[in-house]
Amino acid sequence: MYTRRSSRFLRTGGTLLAAALLTSACSAGASTNAATSAADVALAALPRSTPAALTPYYGQKARWHSCEVPGFECATLKVPLDYDRTAGGDVRLAVARKKATGPGKRLGSLFVNPGGPGASAIGYLQAYAGIGYPAAVRARYDMVAVDPRGVARSEPVKCLDGRDMDTYAQTDITPDDARETTELVDAYKKFAEGCGGHSAKLLRHVSTVESARDMDIVRAALGDPKLNYVGASYGTFLGATYAGLFPGRSGRLVLDGAMDPSLSARRLNLDQTAGFETAFQSFAKDCVQQPDCPLGTKTTTTAQAGQNLRTFFAELDAHPVPTGDADRRNLGEALATTGVIAAMYDESSWAQLREALGSAMKENDGAGLLVLADSYYARGADGRYGNLMSANAAVNCLDLPPAYDSPEAVEKAVPTFEKASPVFGEGLAWASLNCAYWPVGPTGEPHRIKAEGAAPIVVVGTTRDPATPYRWARALAAQLSSARLLTYDGDGHTAYGRGSTCIDSAIDAYLLRGTPPVDGKRCS
Repeated sequence: MYTRRSSRFLRTGGTLLAAALLTSACSAGASTNAATSAADVALAALPRSTPAALTPYYGQKARWHSCEVPGFECATLKVPLDYDRTAGGDVRLAVARKKATGPGKRLGSLFVNPGGPGASAIGYLQAYAGIGYPAAVRARYDMVAVDPRGVARSEPVKCLDGRDMDTYAQTDITPDDARETTELVDAYKKFAEGCGGHSAKLLRHVSTVESARDMDIVRAALGDPKLNYVGASYGTFLGATYAGLFPGRSGRLVLDGAMDPSLSARRLNLDQTAGFETAFQSFAKDCVQQPDCPLGTKTTTTAQAGQNLRTFFAELDAHPVPTGDADRRNLGEALATTGVIAAMYDESSWAQLREALGSAMKENDGAGLLVLADSYYARGADGRYGNLMSANAAVNCLDLPPAYDSPEAVEKAVPTFEKASPVFGEGLAWASLNCAYWPVGPTGEPHRIKAEGAAPIVVVGTTRDPATPYRWARALAAQLSSARLLTYDGDGHTAYGRGSTCIDSAIDAYLLRGTPPVDGKRCS
């Protein structure tokens, strides 16, 4: 799955490597206490009736044509750029589907979203969900994906070109002095200015609330009376937002790797930092049992393994190692940290990480870690970057006030982040500064989502999820009036389709028969 990221690291969400990094997207002065910051703020449902200004949008019918991928159909639908001022222009949304294969009675459309924000739902559908979801689910649902506004095929937000993104990705994220701090701040400013220069009009209208409203227009265009949906990581926030706005139109919703909408950006980042530390400890505990572990041997503690990694990062900060990259990029601390965190999303990446770390630490070859970092940043071999990082920042910085507003505020917060993660804390604290220089002010704030009147909603949490900590799933399930919490006791980001028969059978039963799991059900 994918995850919600900041423009430097994921700050809340699913993976993009399967793989991503610290995010989620995502104020100065924002409370770190979730109960306080959102105690009096709840997402209100929209009126059941369709406003006259939106009638033309809701009256659309999808005109399907063949996609570039055989077996899938594609279409384009229009939504208003600004729901409060529909005369302000439209956004063209890309939609794709794979029709139900049968046998069995068709159950309508099943929308899927892998998270990010910024990950392409259409890419996810064509590469995985449309061919890899259980056959029984694909037999009875039309599998549908919508790239949210500003993402991939739906009028993508653009910020920097490939060469400038290379520079951005290599900027030191653990500044040692005033000069390095200024360089990092300048990098954040240049990224933000690039977004404002290339996508000024759209940048004000890529919020999660607007994307959720877009999904309702697509639902209507497909002729579905209710929205059936599986969202992962940030996709859980999008799905929960839909349920909050349209509880009566919410069908069978599965929210896997859940986010807590009541948290401030600061608290989201801090919780996720702790989540990556938990994931690293699981990796380190396994690593030292393997003969090829570069962080220690069977007698090495996880704390010692973490110190060994931090020492390696510090060495790279002073002396980057070669990678053999055609664009002459060396592996410094920033790219190495990105590569390591990317592998934390899925335990199936641990062997790859051991090999990459071993090559860098023992053979002075950073190619393996660069591959992991590039996968996180969606960088192609041709030096071009996908839209993921640009869209991620655009959505995150609109949805919540920034975690910090100055380098001085981050410096004060670094000890707290380092306590949450001795390995990653300092870098992730500085990554929390990215929205401080955004050219557009935030339109969202922390809030609770009740979705009173919605059908049962299955909220899935993984106990050692690095990107969306388990406590977030419990918090979201406590907010949603009809939630059923389903727990996976394991490692990695998200749970559905990751090998647990218990999890998969519970979700499949809900999607196919409408039978939700018992609230509190646990699987391993």
